[in-house]
Amino acid sequence: MRTPDEWKNDAQYVAIVQDLLAQPAVQKLANYTQHHHSNRLRHSIAVSYDSYRIAKRMHLDYRSTARAGLLHDLFYYDWRTTKFDLGSHAFIHPRVALRNAEKITNLNDKERDIILKHMFGATLAVPKYLESLIVSLVDDYEAEHEFFSPLRVRVESRLRKRSYKKLS
Repeated sequence: MRTPDEWKNDAQYVAIVQDLLAQPAVQKLANYTQHHHSNRLRHSIAVSYDSYRIAKRMHLDYRSTARAGLLHDLFYYDWRTTKFDLGSHAFIHPRVALRNAEKITNLNDKERDIILKHMFGATLAVPKYLESLIVSLVDDYEAEHEFFSPLRVRVESRLRKRSYKKLS
């Protein structure tokens, strides 16, 4: 299990995303709650870094994976309260994120696909690249992890207390 700041010690990863992290548009994500117990910037970094590590291990395009993973949720509204006439949040926000990402950096075709298709499963947008599927799956994992982490901590704490009492 990685620590939340482990990515900072990976010089290659940092070199790949540092120009994006320096962008005010990316830093602004820290102001938005994501999955109740995290913020959108922390979530995006987690998705980016874990996806990068998987892509690197699989000898895939880890650079595009890291960059697009960081930008996959580049939108500035609360998805729980903002509703759209054109479709669901799962359908709309990848398009908003892509448009916002294109304002701050040049994207290749793979990066565009990763951002647009990261909601595969919740939408019918089938990933064209394996890297897109990786980001989609890691995004799901991180969402679950972020949402249930406080509950997990409480349950583990209670189990430790029970084990300690039995040993006493």
